Amino acid sequence: MPMNSRSPASLPLRPCVGLMLINRAGGVFVGRRNDIRQAAWQMPQGGIDQGETPVQAAMRELAEETGTDKARVIGETSRWYDYDLPAEAIGKFWGGKFRGQTQKWFALRFTGTDGDIDPGAVDHPEFDDWQWVEAGRLVELVVPFKRPVYAQVLAELGPLAKPALAPG
Repeated sequence: MPMNSRSPASLPLRPCVGLMLINRAGGVFVGRRNDIRQAAWQMPQGGIDQGETPVQAAMRELAEETGTDKARVIGETSRWYDYDLPAEAIGKFWGGKFRGQTQKWFALRFTGTDGDIDPGAVDHPEFDDWQWVEAGRLVELVVPFKRPVYAQVLAELGPLAKPALAPG
C-alpha cells in the first residue's frame, strides 16, 4: 500500500486510549504483541472510534484486547500523551494516515479472575501471551519509542498500581 503523499511530519496523530489494568495484588497487565519479531510487551491501547468518548473506547479496547470487560475506571491522566512512530514504521500502520498517536490513559481495577482474561478469544488478537508485572517494569518492557510516554503515564497513574483494599 503506498504511503500517504504528505510528508510524515505533516501527518496527524491518531486519537487513542491506553489502559493500565491493575489486579487485586497491584500487578499491571501487559500483553506480548504478536506482530513484532522481538519480544514486545505493552499495556492495552487502541483508537477512539467516531462518536465514542475516551472512556467508552477504553472499555471497548479492554474487551477487544484482553477478552474481558471485568474492570472499573479508577483514574485517568490529566492530559493526552503523544508519541511518533519510528521513521521506518510511518506508513505501515493505520493506512499511512497517522505519524503516531495521542493517548488518553486510564487506570482500571480488574474485578475478575485470571480465568476471565483470554486475549486469544477475540476476533483479531493483538497479544499471544500476557502477564501481570510490577508497575516499575513497564518502561523496560515496551518498545523504545513508547518509553517516554510510559514513563510519564507511570509517574501519573503508577501510584494507583497497588493492592486493592476491598473486594472488587
